[in-house]
Amino acid sequence: MSKKNKKENVAEAQVDTQQETAVQEEDVRSQEEKLQDDVQTEKDKFLRLFAEFENYKKRTTRERIELFKTASEDVMISLLPVLDDFERALNHIEDDKEAEDLRKGVLLIYQKLITSLEKKGLSQIEVKQGDVFNADDHEAVTQIPAPTDDLKGKIIDVIEKGYALGEKVIRFPKVVIGQ
Repeated sequence: MSKKNKKENVAEAQVDTQQETAVQEEDVRSQEEKLQDDVQTEKDKFLRLFAEFENYKKRTTRERIELFKTASEDVMISLLPVLDDFERALNHIEDDKEAEDLRKGVLLIYQKLITSLEKKGLSQIEVKQGDVFNADDHEAVTQIPAPTDDLKGKIIDVIEKGYALGEKVIRFPKVVIGQ
């Protein structure tokens, strides 16, 4: 072999070596990029899973608090007719002047019951004669001709009081409205 051929072979070998090195570097870079993409994907999955778990914890905490607030709802609903009966008894006893001691006793028991229920979150929904009727807040039992024009579409009488437990309405006030 001549010196010229040897130089060409060495040059070709160097070019081949440089090309192989470049290909190996590209392979290493593509593997690094692939691994970085995999790491980024796994980080994203982890963050999403963590956020989902945090939302789950918040939701269950809210549901538990709501459950404790309204756990006594069935008991409160069953006691509402008792409250109504107490109010009817007090109204009836007021007419009888001879039963003053009886009225005081019933009034005392009624006030204790109301106080106990208010401590547990029960509140009366205030409705008066002349308030504007709203189907979202009131339950219309019947309509009667309005005694005056200004009472049309307004509440004429409250048949049954409404109650709320916390912020949840457990019984809407039953009213008579004028037409």
